Amino acid sequence: MHSSSTTRARIGERRPLYRQLYVQVLVAIFLGAVLGHFWPVFAESLKPLGDAFIKLVKMIIAPVIFLTVVNGIAGMSSLRSVGRVMLKAMLYFLGLSTLALIIGLLIAHLVHPGTGLNIDPASLDAGAVGQYATRAHEMSLTGFLMDIIPGTLFGAFVSGNILQVLFIAVLFGIALAMVGEPAQPVVRFLDALTRPVFQLVHILMKAAPIGAFGAIAFTIGRYGIDSLANLAWLVGTFYLTSALFVVVVLGVVARLTGFSVLSLLRYLKAELLLVLGTSSSEAALPSLMEKMEKAGCSKSVVGLVVPAGYSFNLDGTNIYMTLASMFIVQATNIHLSLGQELALLLVAMISSKGAAGVTGAGFVTLAATLSVVPSVPVAGMALILGVDRFMSECRAITNFIGNAVATVVVARWEGGLDRDRLHAALASGTSGERERLPAGTEEAADAI
Repeated sequence: MHSSSTTRARIGERRPLYRQLYVQVLVAIFLGAVLGHFWPVFAESLKPLGDAFIKLVKMIIAPVIFLTVVNGIAGMSSLRSVGRVMLKAMLYFLGLSTLALIIGLLIAHLVHPGTGLNIDPASLDAGAVGQYATRAHEMSLTGFLMDIIPGTLFGAFVSGNILQVLFIAVLFGIALAMVGEPAQPVVRFLDALTRPVFQLVHILMKAAPIGAFGAIAFTIGRYGIDSLANLAWLVGTFYLTSALFVVVVLGVVARLTGFSVLSLLRYLKAELLLVLGTSSSEAALPSLMEKMEKAGCSKSVVGLVVPAGYSFNLDGTNIYMTLASMFIVQATNIHLSLGQELALLLVAMISSKGAAGVTGAGFVTLAATLSVVPSVPVAGMALILGVDRFMSECRAITNFIGNAVATVVVARWEGGLDRDRLHAALASGTSGERERLPAGTEEAADAI
């Protein structure tokens, strides 16, 4: 019989490199890009692989959010703690999102990505962006707030709307906390249900390389790397601005909180590659919630901050909106006064809230922003339609990183951060996961 320490060593030993998820996803992205470049027609037909994987993940997002939020609230010392966490999170979201919008605007004035194109607005094909403009007109502040409330109690789980699920989960968690001791059997049941649900997440994540392969193959096959050449200055500016935002702005925020943003990126490398391959930050939402909890953030903070951040803390989308708006303004030789630019900033701040983490949402949000600023033609979006898919990847990655940092910051503010666990997780550069063994293996090891 092996000793307890020997068993733990065997359980905790690292997987071979080829079995690491981030390596598999990285290889899949490379192979998908090669296939898309050399065999574009066949690569386009692989789009269902990426779509199917995103649907699989979205299928499990609602129960993950519901269980995490309900268990977190039920475990809080008081209901005032719930309101305090949400208030701190919203203040952080508002501050960082506004800063991202301003940075995008300032970089556009500094770099002038659209200057010199001299596009006649009358020559633009408005029909090319008609579907996005139509969807944008359906977006309003009132409509957004009303959409938070589902039609029925279970309607949120059917629609998959993150904010609706969060709304129901918060109400149900508060109800359990108010009932108190008689509700403990329900709390214990939901807590026990969390383990198989997250195990299901791990099962679905095994398909991540296939999803990333199909999604990147389709993108390169449909749009081609050559399509980047015409608007390379805009795409490059956006990627560089987003990188500087992560390294400088989020880096400073992380340093003030007591950790390194680069270490956090290493810790989340598998999820980042997954977001890159699928162009969807939602694809990594369940894994992000699990990893942030393993990194020492309290379950209650993770359950409230991460889902809310996916709708209210979209740093990458905000940078994209002001930068793309000014690109269209500059390309069509339109002059905006300071007041008009501030109006554009204000509208972008409002319209960005509630944009989902799926591909194309940023483009719809941009249409909503431009539609209420008459000086800027919505048809100008046709100029960037061909490269929006490439920029959506950067939007999703920046949004994802921003929410990871926000979770640690709010956990620190709330006193719900275990710094030892955080530093241990970031120092390892991995999730800290051990080999997946049947439930009870660890207990059995302790008994040996």
